[in-house]
This record gives sequence, structure tokens and C-alpha cells, in this order.
Amino acid sequence: MTKKAVNSGAAGRIVPIRKGTTLQMVRLACPDAAQCSLVSESFGLQVLDSDGIRDLHEKLIMETAAALDEGLGERAMQIHLQRVVGAFVGSAYGAGQFYSRAVTEARDATAKSACDDRNEDVGGPVGFDSAAQRKREFAADMALQAHALRMAAEGAVAAYEQVVGEVWKPFERPVENPGQSVDRRAAELQMAALG
Repeated sequence: MTKKAVNSGAAGRIVPIRKGTTLQMVRLACPDAAQCSLVSESFGLQVLDSDGIRDLHEKLIMETAAALDEGLGERAMQIHLQRVVGAFVGSAYGAGQFYSRAVTEARDATAKSACDDRNEDVGGPVGFDSAAQRKREFAADMALQAHALRMAAEGAVAAYEQVVGEVWKPFERPVENPGQSVDRRAAELQMAALG
């Protein structure tokens, strides 16, 4: 029996993949429970119930899966939960990135206000905080928000593993039009046809 030649153009083509946001990325971007407690104490903010947030979201996903169990097949359930959990993870990662920017701005403003030769960073009238203080307080608020969303994402990921039976991984889709427009591809095909 003879083997047919394989089209090397199709087999050798590398399709770039758009990487999804992982839970590890969320953990690196968002504060953990210890840092969140320190921020709460330092700024006089509410101490979050990290475990409660995580457990509630885990339960939420589990109950959602139980309610949909009769209506969805196994693969449909996996796809649906993949998307739902991906939304929690993506939201937490976005909050973590925003928190990181807020911290950078607070550090910059605090460093500028430490310079005695600058007039613009001097505290305002009595009863008003300086710009640097407002930025630090804003960063503290963002720390709590990022941590809360991190815990929600961790709960959702844990529930996914229980329902589906495998560890959640972000969906990675091929990049559409990786660097070439449709017109350029069409022109290349036309030129190839001409010889």
C-alpha cells in the first residue's frame, strides 16, 4: 500500500495561541489574606472574611451545576463552567492589575511628597488630606477589592474541579488573523494560482 504525500504547508503551519488568564496569574497580581489583613489594620478598613468569600463562591458554582445537571450533558456542563469560571478569574486578574497601578501611583506620590522643596505636595487646608494620602487610601481600597475577587475566583476554580473532575485551565483560542489581513492572504492565493 502506498502512502499519500502529506501537504507540508498545512502540517508545518504554526497557529499562534492567545493565552488565557490563569489562577496563578491572579495569585501573583492580587493580595493574599495576610497582606489584606495588614492593609485593613493599617488603614482602618473592614477585615474581609476571605474563607467565607471563597466558600460562598464555591457553593454558588456547585449549586449552579446541580440546577443545570438535568438540562446539560457532561461536555456542555464543562464548556459552560469553563466560561463562568473564566469570567471570575478574568475579573480578579483585572482588579489585580488595577490594584498594582494604584500602588505605583501611591508610591510615586508619597515619594514626591517626601521632598521638602516641593510646594505642590504640601497638605491642603485643615481637614483635607494630601494628594499622596488620598492615593494611598485608594490603593488600600483596591487591595481589598482585588483580594475579594481573588477569593471568589479561587472558590469558582475549586468548584469546577469538583463538578468536572479535572483542574480548571483557561480556554486558549487561536489568534485570528495573526499579522496578515484577508486581502493579503487572498493576494497570495491568487498569485500562487497563477504560478
